[in-house]
Amino acid sequence: MRLSHLNHLMRGAAVALAATFSFSAFAADMPGKGVKVLPIKSSIAEETFQTELVMQGLKDLGFEVGAIKEIEYAAGHIALGNGDATFMADHWDPLHIDFYERAGGDTKLFREGVYSPGALQGYLIDKKTADKYGIKSIDQLKDPKIAKLFDTDGDGKADLAGCNPGWGCEKVIEHHLDAYGLRDNVTHKQGAYSAIIADTIARQQQGQAVFYYTWTPYWVSGVLVPGEDVVWLQVPFSALPGERKEVNTALPDGSNYGFQANNQRIVANRAFTDANPAAAKLFEVMKLSANDISSQNLRMRDGENKPADIARHVAGWIAAHRATYDGWLDAARAAAK
Repeated sequence: MRLSHLNHLMRGAAVALAATFSFSAFAADMPGKGVKVLPIKSSIAEETFQTELVMQGLKDLGFEVGAIKEIEYAAGHIALGNGDATFMADHWDPLHIDFYERAGGDTKLFREGVYSPGALQGYLIDKKTADKYGIKSIDQLKDPKIAKLFDTDGDGKADLAGCNPGWGCEKVIEHHLDAYGLRDNVTHKQGAYSAIIADTIARQQQGQAVFYYTWTPYWVSGVLVPGEDVVWLQVPFSALPGERKEVNTALPDGSNYGFQANNQRIVANRAFTDANPAAAKLFEVMKLSANDISSQNLRMRDGENKPADIARHVAGWIAAHRATYDGWLDAARAAAK
């Protein structure tokens, strides 16, 4: 064999080997290449931020991520279990446990790690009325005179700005109305929460008494600040519906708002995570503080609520937490090898 021909063959082999290494490196960096993802969330606009942060992580792993589809929690869990959607970034544990189990539980759904810990929820009233009448517990509204203070429609009953139909909190509130003997004196006002709470805030700012349900992390407590503008109401005892009826809802400091402290978790279709360990690991290791969520949500409330605004918020968060974010991607890529 001529030397020139041998050199040609060696060069060809080297090029082929380099191409193989290059492809392997690309595959390792982009383990989701060619895999489609459909994210879902509820109608709460403020869930977009944490959902899009997960979406960006998936995109950086090569996944083809579609636009967010809106669906309420109960139906969303069913869609995930059936494989009609890929993931939801706002599963509340244990508030959504019934939705989770009805959708197939661990057999059909993946739920590892905690995305955002320490979410609280409960009932609040304006501080002015609380101080004037000494109202500290929700069962004081069994007194018709106290309940009437929060009447907004003239029927003599307290009007609770409450929970969207189909949300997990709806069941708890309805259970509380019976458990605490409030059914005759309190009306649970339901509808689009954003509209109901906007009216509540406007009335408080006009000096009127308000009575409402909310949760943290969320922007409402940045506008109606607990301890300054409003106060949390205690419940007389723990009372949850269904299988959680024996659960103690008291917090470590002894406060009892009637709801368990929750962790927000990413829940996904189990078949998808089994087939895509990089995505499974990403879902498991991502963590976002309640303060970061509340701060971004307040920016949305103050007008930065367009898609471009939220995309900028996501990019800004990643830039400010670059080492953390890259660590998530590294863990995900390692899981795919």
